[in-house]
Parts: sequence; structure tokens; C-alpha cells
Amino acid sequence: MSALRLLIPFLALSATAALACDACKAAKPAPGQRVVEYDLHIAEHIQSPAGKAVRVLAINGSVPGPVLRFREGDFARIRVHNDLKSEETSTHWHGLLLPNKEDGVPHVTTPPIQPGSTHTFQFTLRHSGTYWFHSHTHLQEQSGVYGGIVVEPRGGEPVKADREQVLILSDWTDTDPMEVMRMLMRGSDYFGLMRRNSQSILGAWKRGHLKDYFRREWDRMLPMDVSDVGYHAFLINGQRQTRIEGRPGEKVRLRIINASAASYYHLSSSAGPLTIIAADGPPVQPVSVPMFLMGIAETYDLLITIPKSGQHELRFTTQDGSGHSSALFGKGEPHAAPVPPRPNLYQMDEMLNLALEEQEDDPRASLNLPRPGSPYRLLKAIKDTSLPKNLPRRKITLHLTGDMNRYIWSFDGKTIAEQPYVIIKKGEIIELELVNDTMMHHPIHLHGHFFRLLMGKGARSPLKHTVDVPPMSSRTVEFEANEAHDWMFHCHILYHMMSGMARVFRYEEDEGKASPASAREAPPVDHTLAHAAGLGEHAHDMTYFWGAASLQTQMSSGLLSWMNPKNNLLLAWEVGWEKAPKTEYEIDLTWQRYLDKNFQAYAGWRFSNHGGGNRFIAGFNYRLPLMVLADITVDGLGNGRFQLSKRFQITPRLGLAGYAFYDTGSRWEWSAGADYTLTRHTSLTASYHSDYGPGVGVLIRF
Repeated sequence: MSALRLLIPFLALSATAALACDACKAAKPAPGQRVVEYDLHIAEHIQSPAGKAVRVLAINGSVPGPVLRFREGDFARIRVHNDLKSEETSTHWHGLLLPNKEDGVPHVTTPPIQPGSTHTFQFTLRHSGTYWFHSHTHLQEQSGVYGGIVVEPRGGEPVKADREQVLILSDWTDTDPMEVMRMLMRGSDYFGLMRRNSQSILGAWKRGHLKDYFRREWDRMLPMDVSDVGYHAFLINGQRQTRIEGRPGEKVRLRIINASAASYYHLSSSAGPLTIIAADGPPVQPVSVPMFLMGIAETYDLLITIPKSGQHELRFTTQDGSGHSSALFGKGEPHAAPVPPRPNLYQMDEMLNLALEEQEDDPRASLNLPRPGSPYRLLKAIKDTSLPKNLPRRKITLHLTGDMNRYIWSFDGKTIAEQPYVIIKKGEIIELELVNDTMMHHPIHLHGHFFRLLMGKGARSPLKHTVDVPPMSSRTVEFEANEAHDWMFHCHILYHMMSGMARVFRYEEDEGKASPASAREAPPVDHTLAHAAGLGEHAHDMTYFWGAASLQTQMSSGLLSWMNPKNNLLLAWEVGWEKAPKTEYEIDLTWQRYLDKNFQAYAGWRFSNHGGGNRFIAGFNYRLPLMVLADITVDGLGNGRFQLSKRFQITPRLGLAGYAFYDTGSRWEWSAGADYTLTRHTSLTASYHSDYGPGVGVLIRF
């Protein structure tokens, strides 16, 4: 003990010396360089973004956080204070080109910021434009950890305005984001009720699409959708509605940032076409469009003129039509902005039409649709963006893939935990083809680089850091591999990234080394052993526990499930007491392996006081056309069981379901019932069971 006491001061002195040495090596401003400093405090608060008091993670007490303003060439020194009691946090500077260790992705580039600690980011602002920052830890971005960045160019903006205003768009849920993720993983349809776009047999009949509904089921496809989460509010700068200040005749630059976790928006104005003057930061040649789709994580600068009379609306309508937010400008009689029609989810035509229209010679073709797409084909850089012609070129094709049965999102059918890296080499030009094999839009973001969006503009192809890839279509971008180390590449739908749709672009010289930190010169002292894990929370697939149980007057049934994308540990039971000489039970404890969206195999143990008693079971289930689930089981006694089950969604809240099986040991059994959804957790149920008769009760989901 005495030796340890003598050693502690020595260790403390050594640590102090190491930190001091590291401080000497830290980035410093050049002589005469302007230094701009900010302190950002991330802390837990109780606020009411959607009208209900809930827990938020605020920056400097507000959601969104502050707008950080710089001039091109400034030296930024930003101290991020983690005031959370027990959570790590992080800050990623979205769209900014900066040193790798300042990028802010925990474990991949930058150590996580521990509770009660502070991390100082230091870098030079190398380019101008509208950008933003957000947490890259767990689902904190959804809880409020985001804010805006404005970098003014040297010599002023190429398009002059009398004033400017930053509009930060976001989606807000009062539900804890981890619970949102759990609901998505277990296949809850409650978000469809919130969005008012659940598909049903009666809904298809009313819309004249009953044939399409059953054709989809025949093809074993889940109901289509354009979004995943049902939100309680859509906000601009933390409010459902805001004002754009300005006097009549003044020109206003609007810096619009889509900081939403899972929501695209259609932008429209009652004052006429919208003039785009910048996209994802860099300026573009001004172009006017009547309405366009803005992807998650994109930024657009618009130029508007305050009208001489009338109050006009700039409207941001969610892609799924479930809500909107508004920015009002001018004074007088109100004028409402055009509203795109709600999507028709019973047919694929809208999604396919968008892909077809983008192939037309007319660059405005897709924007003429009632539900237009991105304005990419009209965007043109103000100067030559061509990459060096003497560099080697390589093409990489990545397929955007997903499986809504289990909410798995991936590239080339592999999650980041299964296939983490895309290896590139410094000094080459990467042509990246993104092929969307899913029925949803995906906003794909590359850290640390701008890429050229190849949409027919040649030398004036615009620079972007995030690209929307529409359903059943593709985008091609290219960039010069002029950095080093590891850079995140992912879908910016937060829940897609966290369920696997991500990669790390790793420069070849780092391949095979112990960790990204070990490849850097003078790694900071606080690159801890945790950083050496390389991927942090992305190193493993997420796991969730959920269940459902019905209690009726004649019986009870239900299941508990621990699951990740490929595995389930299931506890399922059926207990009946009516019309039986004694209470009967059958409880299955099984491990299930998910092989594909239609096929799963399982093995485990059946506990039962009838029909053969306790025994080993194994089998598989297979999804047939019309979404009929077939299940074949054999047990340790040599008995076999063949079961068919099917659910009919009559209305968004009312469903009918039934099953029937033949067991060589216990013969026939069947059941049919109905359930009516009341809340996220409860439904009323009624059923008839061949052994236990009729009953009514309640279904609880948790």
C-alpha cells in the first residue's frame, strides 16, 4: 500500500506532462488568423417541443442549439461540454472539411465525450456555406442535439441579399427514441395510424385498389410506405410556425437546414417559384422551381423577395403528408402555399414515375409531377468542379438494401457490423454508383469529402455531401480520395443508419493497423482504449426485447422476444381453461434463425401438460403467397405439426387473424379472432378457439 501511495503522485505528474505535451501539438491558429470561440453545453432539460412536457437533450438550453457563425479562413475553437449525468455524447460538423480527428464520430475519428467532461474541437474553416452540427452518438440527434453553422465567404456572397435568416427543420416525437427504434424492429403498425396512412382492405376498396392490395400480398410484399416514424410535431427553429423578417421589396437569403431524423419535405411557396442559390454549402447558379423535395441532412439557400402586400407562406410538407411547418413573410391578407397530394401507397406508380421522369431529356420533368423529386438536374456549379484528369479512377457500386420484415437496412445486403469497411486509396478518383433496391428514399452522406453529383452538367457538376437516392433508381457521384484514415458513410435516416445502413471509407494505408488512432501522427492522449474498438456502437447489431400478451375470458396467449437482425430468442405460450378438464398449457422456448424475409428455422423445447408432455422441437416457417405463414414442426417423440396462419387488416385499427394446424399427436386445432387497436400498447380482442370456445379480453404490447 505504501508503494502505491508513492506511485500515485508520479503517475499524476506523468499524466500532466503528457497532456501538456499534447497541448503543444494541438492545432493552433496561424499568426493573424481570426479565432472564433464557442462553448456548447449538452444537457438534459424538460421542455415541450410538441406541447407536452418531455425530456429533451438541449444545447445551451435550447432545441435546436445555437447557430455558429464564422468567416471563411477563421480558426474555430469549440468547447463541447457534456453536462449529462451518465451518457456519452459527441458532435459531428456535418459538411465541413476538417482534420480527421475533428470530425466527431465517436470511436471512428474522435473519442466520445464522457459525462462531465469537455472536448475542444479546433480547425480552420476552409470553405463557405450553410452547414450544421449534430450528435453522432446513439439516437441523441432525435432528442435535440443539433444546430446550424454559417460560414461567410471571403469577399461576400456571390448573390447579394438585404438580410438572411437560418431555418432549421426538424421532426419531433414525444416517444423516447430508443422506444421508437424498438417499435420499428418489432414491426409495430402504430406509426401508420399516427401518420394516417395505414393500408387496409377497406381502404384499398374505397380507393379502387383492392386488386393492387391483394397483388402485393400475393407477391409477399409488406405494405409500401415513404416514411417509418409517426411524429408529434414538425418544427422550424423549434416552433411549428415562424416568421421571416423583412420589409416589402427586400431580398432575403434563407439558409434552410433539414436536421430531421427521418423526414423529407416538399418545399412550396404562395409567393411563386423558389430560387435556389446554394446546395449543401457551395453556391449554384440561381434556378427557380415551383416545388421540390428536400432530403434529410441537406441544406439549401433560397432567395425570396418580401411582397409589397399580403402575408405569404413558405411551407414544408412532410413527404408522407402527415404534417407540415410554415414560415410566414409579408403582412396583410394570408395566402396559403400549394400542398402536394398525399402519397397513394396502394400503387407503386408514383415511385416508379419519379424514376422514369428523371430519365427524360427535360431536366424539369420530375419537378412537374404532383409530388416532385429533388432539383438535382437543374443544379449547376458557378465554376468548374472537374477533378484532376491524371489520377487513376475506380468505380464502386453499392446497392441500398433493406428488409422491412425485421427492419434491417444495409448496403449490399450486409449491415456495417457484418461488413464495416470500403477500402479506398489516397490519390485515386472514386466513381460511386448508388443503386437503390428498396421502395424508400435514402439520403446518403459521406463525411470529410465533397462529391460531384453527376447529373449531366459536365464541368459544372454541383458539389454535395449528401445525396437523395429515390426508390428503384440510382445516383452516381465522384470524389477525389485526398484525405486519410477512416470516414463514415451512411444513410442519414437516423434509424436506418443505426440498424445497419452504414460503412466506413478506410484509406488503404490504414488497413491492417490496430486502430485509426494508431495510424495518426501524434495521436491525442484522450484517444482511449475505447477508441481502439474502431466502430464503437456500430461494431455490433442492435438488440431489442419486446413482447405481447392477450388475456381473454377463456385463454391467454402471447410471446416474449429478444431479437437482433438475424436471431430471435422466443418464449411463446398458449394457456386455456374453459371447456377443458384442467388448465392446459403449451410453452415453446426456441431460438430462431432468420435466413431471409420468407424463411426462418428454429429449434428449442416445448413444455406442455397435454399432447405428449415436455419434448424437443425443431422446424421452420415459410411465407407463402398472400402472406400466409406456413409452419412445420417435428418433436422429440416423432410427431409432426403443420400449421397455416393469416392476418387480414380490415381497417387501420381492425384486424382479423386465425390459424389452423394438424398435429399427428394431438390432431386438429384452430382459432379465429379479431382485435381493435386502442393505443400504442393496448387492443381489444375477441376470439373462438376449437378447444376452449369463445372469449373476449385485451391485448397488451410492450
